Amino acid sequence: MAKLLSCILGPRLYRVYRERGSRRSRPEAIESSQGALEPSWESYYQPRSLEKHADSILALASVLWSISYYSSPFAAFYLYRKGYLTMSKVVAISHYAGTMLLLLAGIACLRGIGRWTNPQYIQFISVLEDAHRYGKPEDKRKLSSYNFDFRSWPVDFRWDEATSRSDSRSVPLLRAEPKHRSAVNSFLHTIKKLPCQIASYIVAHTIGRRMLYPGSVYLLQKALMPMLLQGQARLVEEYHGKRAKLAACDGNEIDIMFMDRRDTLEPQGKKLVICCEGNAGFYEVGCLSTPLDAGYSVLGWNHPGFAGSTGAPLPQNEANAMDVVMQYAIHHLGFLPEDIILYAWSIGGFTATWAAMSYPDVSALVLDASFDDLVPLALKVMPESWRGLVTRTVRLYLNLNNGEQLCKYQGPVLLVRRTKDEIITTTVPEDIMSNRGNDLLLKLLQFRYPKVMAEEGVRVVREWLEASTPMEEASVYSRYEVEDDWCLSVLTSYKAEHGDSFPWSVGDDMTLEGRRQLALFLARKHLQNFEATHCAPLPPPDFHLPWHL
Repeated sequence: MAKLLSCILGPRLYRVYRERGSRRSRPEAIESSQGALEPSWESYYQPRSLEKHADSILALASVLWSISYYSSPFAAFYLYRKGYLTMSKVVAISHYAGTMLLLLAGIACLRGIGRWTNPQYIQFISVLEDAHRYGKPEDKRKLSSYNFDFRSWPVDFRWDEATSRSDSRSVPLLRAEPKHRSAVNSFLHTIKKLPCQIASYIVAHTIGRRMLYPGSVYLLQKALMPMLLQGQARLVEEYHGKRAKLAACDGNEIDIMFMDRRDTLEPQGKKLVICCEGNAGFYEVGCLSTPLDAGYSVLGWNHPGFAGSTGAPLPQNEANAMDVVMQYAIHHLGFLPEDIILYAWSIGGFTATWAAMSYPDVSALVLDASFDDLVPLALKVMPESWRGLVTRTVRLYLNLNNGEQLCKYQGPVLLVRRTKDEIITTTVPEDIMSNRGNDLLLKLLQFRYPKVMAEEGVRVVREWLEASTPMEEASVYSRYEVEDDWCLSVLTSYKAEHGDSFPWSVGDDMTLEGRRQLALFLARKHLQNFEATHCAPLPPPDFHLPWHL
């Protein structure tokens, strides 16, 4: 009877992986050393008929509930206008709802009976219970042979296993300095702004974060589920990926996948690339494949609220998630910070720059199709009349201040700019100067090399940024007769004399021509153009580590 109850309440099982005797790169059956053929080690779980049909009904009910949830404000307004929200009508509706709940509970019981009669599911539920009860490595190894609803996966690593931080709820974020006012003026200002702050809070936590992170919408995840399952199977089957659940300091659970290349002959396998996906990206089908195909060890993770990760993708939750991912990479997987590369695509630049700021010893930071500040991009897609509300909402609750965080990092940085980017441009994709990646580069260079990036330095870099083809770039570069060897010797000499801590005062006693050359040299070393739209995958040969002295 206990096993039947476990089957009723247990998670949905999607796929079973059959482990092979040795590690190979291809999933198909191949000949073993004894001459026999090894069976394919991966297959879909085959539910019995009763479980299959019950699952379909419950899945449909889940989708209908999600649609009802998102449309509930409009439905409530309609019912109110039609006079249906009277006590008698509400009682009748509650009776219907209660009947539906009982029917769904009965269907869930039938599904449990179907699972109970399936030896494959019984074996799985036994392994799952052992993993929760004992937590032994052998139990977790057996559990990794199954792909199932991640909510039931046991926690593999907690944020406090290797840290002594006293604040147990959140990690620090960069915030604007509060304006100094007298106690009376501060109180009056707070009262005056209260309605606006309430409106901003409602917008941010309803349509705001769902527009910013559409991947957190349940209906989209449901539609992508077959693709995500297939992508996950590819990572496990072809690259021997190891899935794990991390518990962040805010209570959210983060879904990660790790591909270990340290035992290969490729030298880059000793380096770990931590990938931060875009606002509708998942590690199963995201930018992770670029460094993976380039031969690096790779760790991918899903934003809070995406796929197996819980919570909501708000800035504080994002930083909390990134913190536990970094802790896991350093303390559980055993990578030194100097062997970790942060790679981010699009909105993932926020968590990558936060990690670079908070873990300054990381080896390098690569930002692909990222931006400096969310406000200009948010204003681009919202009505002009909403400017005040949008700006206030972003600054208070959705402040992705990538540029500020990037300037706190002292290590090597490479920016990849898409020349046909339609997402992070504020006008049209053809207007390359409206690409917010330009502003990210300028903020970085102006902070690190303020004497070089004075008015004339900014002007020539902007002129170079207008070039959208290699030929146009070379034309600007040659027009100012940039001597790479001279620029490199100047920077090397300055570093040897003054150290490598930014900002540098190099260029303070230099001619105007020399500062121009240095500005263009530095811009070219920190930004790489890629002729593609925003969502085109970056080819592995174009994944380069940043330049550094």
